[in-house]
Amino acid sequence: MADPTESSVQQAIDTIRTLSMDAVQAANSGHPGTPIALAPAAYLLMNEAMNYDPAQPGWPNRDRFVLSCGHASTLLYSMLHLAGVKQLDANGQPTDEAAVPLAHLRQFRQLDSRCPGHPEFGHTSGVETTTGPLGQGIANSVGMAIASRWLGARFNRPGFELFDFDAYALCSDGDIMEGVGAEAASIAGHLKLSNLCWIYDDNKITIEGKTSLSFSEDVARRFEGYGFQVVKVDDINDLAAMRAALKQFRQTDDRPTLIVVRSVIAWGAPNAANTHGAHGAPLGEDEIRLTKAAYGWPEDEHFRVPDEVPALFADGVGARGKQAREAWDAMLAQYRTKHADEAAQLDTIARGELPEGWDADIKEFPADAKGIASRASSGKVLNQVGKNIPWMLGGSADLSPSNKSTLNFDTAGEFSAESYAGRNFHFGIREHAMASICNGMALSGLRAYGATFFVFTDYMRPPMRLAALMKLPVFYIFTHDSIGVGEDGPTHQPVEHLAALRAIPGLNVFRPADANEVAESYRAILRRDDGPSAIVLTRQNLPTLDRTEYAPAAGLQKGGYVLADICDFESDGDGKPDVILIATGSEVSLCVEARQQLAAEGIKARVVSLPCWELFDAQPAEYRNSVLPPEVTARVGVEAGIELGWSKYVGAAGRFIGMDGYGASAPSAVLMKQFGFTVENVVAAAKSVTG
Repeated sequence: MADPTESSVQQAIDTIRTLSMDAVQAANSGHPGTPIALAPAAYLLMNEAMNYDPAQPGWPNRDRFVLSCGHASTLLYSMLHLAGVKQLDANGQPTDEAAVPLAHLRQFRQLDSRCPGHPEFGHTSGVETTTGPLGQGIANSVGMAIASRWLGARFNRPGFELFDFDAYALCSDGDIMEGVGAEAASIAGHLKLSNLCWIYDDNKITIEGKTSLSFSEDVARRFEGYGFQVVKVDDINDLAAMRAALKQFRQTDDRPTLIVVRSVIAWGAPNAANTHGAHGAPLGEDEIRLTKAAYGWPEDEHFRVPDEVPALFADGVGARGKQAREAWDAMLAQYRTKHADEAAQLDTIARGELPEGWDADIKEFPADAKGIASRASSGKVLNQVGKNIPWMLGGSADLSPSNKSTLNFDTAGEFSAESYAGRNFHFGIREHAMASICNGMALSGLRAYGATFFVFTDYMRPPMRLAALMKLPVFYIFTHDSIGVGEDGPTHQPVEHLAALRAIPGLNVFRPADANEVAESYRAILRRDDGPSAIVLTRQNLPTLDRTEYAPAAGLQKGGYVLADICDFESDGDGKPDVILIATGSEVSLCVEARQQLAAEGIKARVVSLPCWELFDAQPAEYRNSVLPPEVTARVGVEAGIELGWSKYVGAAGRFIGMDGYGASAPSAVLMKQFGFTVENVVAAAKSVTG
């Protein structure tokens, strides 16, 4: 195909602009200014720069495009429509249906449209990640760039460069201001991710007005300090300069690139251009007509797509991407004949599955009254499964010795700028970016995990919520789970954190009672392919229960189970307990001991371990009622956290032993007694509810 003329390119850019403004106006809601301004960059990326096949938007080696400024979503939707990107089915296979039909663009921000207010992964094919909360997209793109490097180091062979994709992100002033963006940039520069390119829209406008109201730093110098190559483009409409900047990125092999490009928000709009009003409100029909006239566009036509524009994309990214993808498919076919085991692993990754026998090496922990901290048993199980899942990788926010989150078998290695094949990550003290990067890795097919102290989930909540929204099987290892942390004091003692994580829809939270519940937690976590999970672990030792005396730990797979029922001498009568003791984690062993004391006094007590509320609540009512019979209203809940959420298990007649404030600095045993986590207190509470 001959190179397109500048007039045909300009027509395509103006089509993106006018579709964007028309969609926002039709919805009477949205952000028109940024899509109008960034249309030249979007066009050049999709139709000239990216290695991408619109007919196969799930192709594993496609370049990734992230619209981190997700409020500019009509920019992405317009581009996906014009490029003819196909919608994928539930199995990730392309259909004949367009990902963004024009009818859906006309229904921007309306129910069931594939053009929601902010891009949503899994809803619209071609959307690589859910963006909107600023900073998250650029941090996700770091995870995607990491995945490309890791996949290449793990699977590429001489003559078979299967993985070398680039990650591009369009970002705004807000992305650059957000702390997570700074964290992500810092680690990207440290890792020398030369396949990462951020295009920063330096338009000097935020919602409140000029950026000078709150933002005066030299962004270019900051990023040079991070280790980025910085390329400046004075005008986004200077297509030659933009092409040169993108070429410079592709030619750089020792660091990531930031392209700082000046744009004018709502470019071409006679009254709205370069005003903060154009950021988050429709332009209005009169201003749209004037803007279209300035472009030489029919003023009264809405959602106009000249036939030449889709044809231009078909001849550009369509033809180029098809050729590249078909060549890749042919290379993969040859790869299968020479590297069958690796090819089989890639097939398993593509299906979102785990290798056969991945959990075969999980060992049962013998009964032990002294026990082991659940963080320590977690470290053992993590390594037992990790060596059987080659694409499970992750690390800690500088706390791996405490979190026990290191993969320590010989083949694990460390991921670094010198070796992209390692599976242990050093995220540094960057909890927020760690979780966002894990999302980007998971979006690329890897089983990613991040670890830190439980109290620091306060820094991680936004990407954890987005992982749940996107149904990504990321998992989190959180240690030092309660006032049992001890001497570090209340700044490091989680109190409200279990309730806070349980409040996130789609996040499964596990707080295991002993080493064998830890093992079962990992089975449940890694089997899950439709959302994230967190395992919450102790610093202090927990007794390993004798499973010949108590119920098997496999009961955890249902979220909660009867760990110990009424004692043998009490079996006469109706078999119902007088009281049910319900607990999670370290407090389960208190209930086990309390049951024995209550039995000695003739009170029939059942102990229920409830390590994962989300799994338990998903069970049929018949099972839940068998564990917690509705007619037994005498119940005691015990957990070293706040009471929020426990009422649905203990009921109005029950009692809760937990925290209603912060902890203190003292040895763990002293604190547990001080705050009422004793066998005697559980026994007293049980007696009080049985009358």
